[in-house]
Amino acid sequence: MTLDQVRLYTVHGKTYEQQHGNPFDRGSADSYYGRPRAPHWYPEGSYNGDRVTDLTDAELEAYHAGYDYNEQQGDKKSWD
Repeated sequence: MTLDQVRLYTVHGKTYEQQHGNPFDRGSADSYYGRPRAPHWYPEGSYNGDRVTDLTDAELEAYHAGYDYNEQQGDKKSWD
């Protein structure tokens, strides 16, 4: 996925955008790398600019949806 590419995912009956650094993206990444839930996102793309941890209700929902989606898919980083 390129930095400006947007993908759509449906989780719990609602559609979310996944774009580099947005709440859905960061939730799915935390799950992928085996990290605990720690809602955050980067408005300028992952690890660019300030990390936002004071999320709105919609941002929190998107983060958790991304985490849940990846957990359901079972897509995990192999550390071998």
